[in-house]
Amino acid sequence: LEHYRIAVMADIHTGSAYQTLEHLEKIVEAVNKENVDLILIAGDLMAHHRGRGGYVPPSEIAKRLGKLHAKDGVFGVLGNHDWWYDPREITREMEANGIPMLDEKTVAVNNKFQLMGIGDYMEGSPNPEKIFAGISTELPVLAFTHNPDIFPRIPAGVVLTVAGHTHGGQVWLPLLGRLVFPSEYGSRFSAGLITESGQQLFGTTGIGTSILPVRWFVPPEVSILEIT
Repeated sequence: LEHYRIAVMADIHTGSAYQTLEHLEKIVEAVNKENVDLILIAGDLMAHHRGRGGYVPPSEIAKRLGKLHAKDGVFGVLGNHDWWYDPREITREMEANGIPMLDEKTVAVNNKFQLMGIGDYMEGSPNPEKIFAGISTELPVLAFTHNPDIFPRIPAGVVLTVAGHTHGGQVWLPLLGRLVFPSEYGSRFSAGLITESGQQLFGTTGIGTSILPVRWFVPPEVSILEIT
């Protein structure tokens, strides 16, 4: 996978503060300009709480995301906010727009690696051990999921796990650091590349906001990973 480039999008939360459909269109346009090999959408498309930005239906979100393009495809998994809204509707709309949802599923990507989608840690009944055991291939295995708290359960044969959910704390303050983490492990899986026991996790800080309509020193991002 020399110089293989992956765009990671998570926590779009369309309908939250500042996350309008017009803004999503600009994000899609910017990602497409990166000309990456693969795009992973790691959950929380919705602002389930119907926040300050106003409610946006899944059909409209999926229609915009359906304009993403990458050489080896675009894949998604559900986040906890998507589960709280309506996982079946979101899955149906995403797949109708050409984006397979891989919750608890695997797919071979262009004979380069197996991509393993893991259900949301909070709501998606994840079972990475069972999924990995069902993979009968010599290809490397990459995993992606919404919530990084599943990382301690990732089988040793997975070379990289990608996640979102934490928003990188969403707010960082001098001396106090990252203030809030929706994780059982505190800031252990906060953001960026994390290596534990020889395994690697990458957490993106995501795009939108949740609960508080602000980011402070944790700017929104679409992460571009290059595997060499």
